Amino acid sequence: MITLLLPCDGSTNALLAVRHAIDRFHRGDVQLVHLLNVQPPFSAYVARYVSRELRADFHREDAAKALTEARQLLDATGIAYRVHVEVGDKARCIADAARLLRCDRIVIGTARKSVLVRAVENSLTNRLLDHCSVPIEVIVGAPAGVLARVGIPASLGVGMALLWVSGP
Repeated sequence: MITLLLPCDGSTNALLAVRHAIDRFHRGDVQLVHLLNVQPPFSAYVARYVSRELRADFHREDAAKALTEARQLLDATGIAYRVHVEVGDKARCIADAARLLRCDRIVIGTARKSVLVRAVENSLTNRLLDHCSVPIEVIVGAPAGVLARVGIPASLGVGMALLWVSGP
């Protein structure tokens, strides 16, 4: 029986990972699930003018919204789970949580994207592979749309063209 860490942002791909964990629970593989939502920190400028309590309330509310559907899925199956909310860099927070919670595995959902897009956008999956000391199970969702697959290379081309046109 294993303990899973499920990073979840409420996206379709993250919910695929939740459904995968539910399937593993039904097979008798999973004992406990840690459901984790990582919120991005406020900029230093915003943090100067917004109290710590208001920032914490905002992060809690956003996390609750992001985890609503995942919690409903887990509640419907009776899986034992705990909810965690962190604020910071997603990859580091996920890796630290897996270590601190003594998880046996991280299950993460991701979209299918080209290698170039993953390299340029600094994908969470790649960063997790660099930071984690526990195995990561990647559940791949539907292929990304054409725009997402070629959007970054196309935008790089447009940016280069604008630089060339603007000249010295």
